[in-house]
Amino acid sequence: MSGTRTETDSLGTVEIEEGRLWGPQTERARRLFRIGTERFPPVLIRAVGLQKQAAAEANLALGELPEAIARPIITAAADVAANGLDEHFPLPVWQTGSGTQTNMNANEVIANRAAQLLGRPLASRDPIHPNDHVNRGQSSNDSFPTVMHVAAAIAVTERLIPALRHLRDSLAARAEDWASIVKLGRTHMMDAVPMTLGGEFATFSHQVENGIARLRDALPRLFLLPQGGTAIGTGLNRHARFDEVFCERIAALTALPFEPNPDKAEGMAAHDAFVELSGALNTLAVSLMKIGNDIRLLGSGPRAGLAELVVPPDGLSSSIMPGKTNPTQAEALTQVCVQAMGNATTVTIAASHSHLQLNVFKPVIIHAVLQSCTLIADAAEGFAVNMVDKLEPNREQIARHVANSLMLVTALNPRIGYDRAVAIGKRALAEGITLREAAIASGHVSGEQFDEWIRPEQMVVPGTTLPGGGG
Repeated sequence: MSGTRTETDSLGTVEIEEGRLWGPQTERARRLFRIGTERFPPVLIRAVGLQKQAAAEANLALGELPEAIARPIITAAADVAANGLDEHFPLPVWQTGSGTQTNMNANEVIANRAAQLLGRPLASRDPIHPNDHVNRGQSSNDSFPTVMHVAAAIAVTERLIPALRHLRDSLAARAEDWASIVKLGRTHMMDAVPMTLGGEFATFSHQVENGIARLRDALPRLFLLPQGGTAIGTGLNRHARFDEVFCERIAALTALPFEPNPDKAEGMAAHDAFVELSGALNTLAVSLMKIGNDIRLLGSGPRAGLAELVVPPDGLSSSIMPGKTNPTQAEALTQVCVQAMGNATTVTIAASHSHLQLNVFKPVIIHAVLQSCTLIADAAEGFAVNMVDKLEPNREQIARHVANSLMLVTALNPRIGYDRAVAIGKRALAEGITLREAAIASGHVSGEQFDEWIRPEQMVVPGTTLPGGGG
């Protein structure tokens, strides 16, 4: 691109690079807010286009815009929604806390794109004006939070939940594959009684399933849109039925059940729905942190660690130790969890600064939420494909750990009492002998009884170690 064009607004004239679809308000903001490198992701720009398209369709249906004006706006907004004009949204996240600059960016881009469609020059504002027509019946104060709700709902339903289902199903498949592998459990990072490797992975799968459920629980509040509240929630300067028709149109465009928030001011002055969603994301990050760390611990080794899982080689290695295989996928996943936890804190603090009729931390709230959704989705899917699906159990090492465990003595409690069982375990540890040898030496258990009662495969089934319970 070369050259500039001159545009005029209420503050005077401004030079804009030729070919850019934004206008003077966006250009002024671009020069004023030179902060960081963070930009809104494509899903938010898509939501901006959907919001403007639904607004124009509603205004057309309600007679607020003539067809000759509405149709070019609808087409231009659809271009934005298809992410075909992303290059014309240059503003950083760090701007006015209402998101006004991004709303005006959309108004100007859509007005100029509509002018192109009509064969009119950029910046003509005739016959389509960015404020009078594209922003008809709207304010940044209700439009940007509506965009936030739409973007978050799309990110959760179209990207995050499907990725989590993938991870859940991978973990569940491992749980089924390994249901019969008896291994040593651990509590306090110390040896405990036996369990199954399948049971361990079933727990992971259930954690992810619960995370999906928590996200679904948060969606109903995201589906309530504040559009129609205009400046402070009262609906000044919009058609009486605009909110209703708008939600019908945005629901049709997204196939999501959006409805008007019965209290528009609630969705503008506060963002409790995003605190709730962020809480679900934070809980999910905690769950994934456990899963990533546990698999990393179980795969530690291969010779001096727990080494109960064989971590798949991924083609990456140490820069100094030849052939070293590291749990890179677990490390990437857990780093994402840390970022998501930090984002939850950001959302909590930002939402707590909701003063009077408007929260002015909207851009940072939606930036944090969408970043968490994207990072968790990408990391969960990658972890499923590159780690979980390729893991293998180290059956020999698992068997050795079970055989050497002193905590098998727990099965003797119902037979000889806790105190006698403690003495047997302590003797085995102190004298460096097997648990069986210590039990026989105690005089409380014969070799035959030990072999009958201490059977790890039955210790993972409730009731089988009780007298008369088959153990």
